[in-house]
Amino acid sequence: MMTAGRIAAAIELLDIIESARKRPADAVANDYFRARRFIGSGDRRAVSDRVWSVLRTRRRLEWWLKDSPITGRMLIAASLLTEGWALSGVVQTYSGGQYAAPALNAAEKAVLGKIEGHTLDHPGMPDAVRLEVPDWILPLLSARFGTATAAELSALSTEAPLDLRANLLKATREEAQAALTAEGWEARPTPYSPWGLRIDGRRPVTSGPAFQTGLVEIQDEGSQLIAVMVDAHPGMRVVDWCAGAGGKTLALASRMRNKGQIVACDVSRSRLEGALPRLKRAGAHNVERHLVEPGDKWLKRRAGAFDRVLVDAPCTGTGTWRRNPDARLRLTETDLAELVPKQAMILDSAQSLVRKGGRLVYATCSLLAEENEAQIAAFLERHPDFSLVPLARAWPLETPVPCTGDYLSLTPARHGTDGFFAAVLERGP
Repeated sequence: MMTAGRIAAAIELLDIIESARKRPADAVANDYFRARRFIGSGDRRAVSDRVWSVLRTRRRLEWWLKDSPITGRMLIAASLLTEGWALSGVVQTYSGGQYAAPALNAAEKAVLGKIEGHTLDHPGMPDAVRLEVPDWILPLLSARFGTATAAELSALSTEAPLDLRANLLKATREEAQAALTAEGWEARPTPYSPWGLRIDGRRPVTSGPAFQTGLVEIQDEGSQLIAVMVDAHPGMRVVDWCAGAGGKTLALASRMRNKGQIVACDVSRSRLEGALPRLKRAGAHNVERHLVEPGDKWLKRRAGAFDRVLVDAPCTGTGTWRRNPDARLRLTETDLAELVPKQAMILDSAQSLVRKGGRLVYATCSLLAEENEAQIAAFLERHPDFSLVPLARAWPLETPVPCTGDYLSLTPARHGTDGFFAAVLERGP
């Protein structure tokens, strides 16, 4: 593809994402490229990079285009100008020729002409626009981060690296790293997780033998550290209560060396079924799956039977905005208001599985105190038989604790991970 063709494809993909606002952009993009296998890998990456750049800077681009209808073609054109393109270059690229985007009309050229020569930021922008977040959520994030708010939110607008987890059931981290090197990928150890490897940018590692044979799994270092906090040992009985497709379940199985029992629970049959090929590829044999359904008596029958229970609760996902920049545009106050009581209900259910002296680990990929610290404080009031295990005591590795305070609280700006929260709670004897 020539540049004009790539831009035309980016406009098309962005418009499809716009028309399917309820679907994650990465899922839409996967479908788009699957239906257009004639687009080569280099072109796919160039088109994706262009679209994701627009999604990360969407609010600022819309601010510049406030006098114009917001369309995919205008967002892409504005992004080119803020990258230093001359308007004449944009007009030439939007030539209307074969495989190129239709030509710009006079009104579009006039709006775009106001942007020429400017950078993306402008002193007249409201803070929420400049920081690329919904207006309603900025006060909540400011209350959390204070003077570090701008730095934290700026980090959320950067591109995330590709983090992998070495599967200890099949290889050491060093062996997995060597396998990736043999495929041409420069992977380096992550600073906190003892299992993690990091590759800069998005890379197609899933087609290579290291991934295909189960030596590595894709998992953000922060997510790996949630599994670390569970401190599951071989021989233990463990529940992953909101297991989804099994990312943390796999990490727990690797940590436990296939010894003991892990039950992966979820309310979604399709997510649990999606975990099966991952479990087989990883060689995880100590995992059983359980579908949680209304009227299910399994919870009551297994009360007090487990050493560790992980609740990776559904949340706003604000900590994952580096990977899912479109998600910030879909998130509403109503979403948060519905999630907080849902998280509390899930915690109240899962706690019954924990044996005396056992631990309940609550985790989210949220940066909001309402879903994290406040949720834990409320739980401890409802369940006085549990107590908080301070992070310094809960941290099971010999490496230094990555955070201060009682909780694991990770952010892109401070730790280079996605935003994650974890609290360790222990049931009294």
